[in-house]
Amino acid sequence: MRFVIHRLALFVVALFGLSIVIFAALRILPGDVASVMAGVNASPARVAQMREQLGLNRSLVAQYGDWMGALVRGDFGTSILTGRSVTALVASRAAITFPLIIVGLLIALAIGLPLGCAAVLARSARARALFHMMAIIGGAIPALWGGLLLILMFGRGVGLVGILPSQGFPLDGWAMPGRALLSLVLPALSVGIIVGASIMRYTRAALGGFADSGYVDMARSCGMTRTQAVLRVGLRLATPQLVSVIGLTFASMITGVMVIENLFALPGIGNGLVTDVGNRDLIAVQSELFLLAAFFLGIGLIVDVLHRVLDPRLKTATSLSEVSQ
Repeated sequence: MRFVIHRLALFVVALFGLSIVIFAALRILPGDVASVMAGVNASPARVAQMREQLGLNRSLVAQYGDWMGALVRGDFGTSILTGRSVTALVASRAAITFPLIIVGLLIALAIGLPLGCAAVLARSARARALFHMMAIIGGAIPALWGGLLLILMFGRGVGLVGILPSQGFPLDGWAMPGRALLSLVLPALSVGIIVGASIMRYTRAALGGFADSGYVDMARSCGMTRTQAVLRVGLRLATPQLVSVIGLTFASMITGVMVIENLFALPGIGNGLVTDVGNRDLIAVQSELFLLAAFFLGIGLIVDVLHRVLDPRLKTATSLSEVSQ
């Protein structure tokens, strides 16, 4: 409980610091939303009137205080340009982005974990070199280039085997789950193949460290084959490291799908954030970035707690340090 409380306190402090960084960084950016809303040929008086109407003429401290007060109340503000609630905007976009990330992560796990285990279990030097080459090539493919290749191969209307939609998302959203899921297959593959190569490397490194350890030798002396010992004992010992990697990979995939969403014309968080930044919609952008930062930190908090639960050695180390003190 003390560990969880300590991590929660760090979470709150880090989130507060990030809110200051986000607020300050957006005020440094060139451009003015008042000028955008007033029009290209607006007079300086009209721009000044618009700034006053939007509250942009107040001090930065007052603007930050209003924003943080609203966040504490659960109010993420209203988009200056569209007039819609930022909460509603993020919810509608997250309904596309998070399923895309989950499907992409499932594809990555289906690729990375078996290939990583196979790379450790491979006995011949040629097989190990082949797995090593696969990991390097998969991780070196840019997401944009990989997505374009998938469109040219499987995109409906343009691909060699045009069986999957390559642009957009159904207007009815998840009311038609089959069509919605099909529209995410190619984007998820674009992300999953690259992330799968990274998970493969991490799995090989984590599992390889236990493949020749005394734990596996003990399991083999009890009658297990090398494959059984590595998969049953070594993989269990490597699970805490893999959970940490997979959790942080899941969080970092949000930034990775921004390019993919723009390529496949998906109205997700990444695509919407790029649009809001271009329109200088500060209220929407700063709230969206704050929510993304909270998601990153929240995943880190969950990974820390899971790592401690899965690895009893951390509890033992803490207990011994407390006894020595």
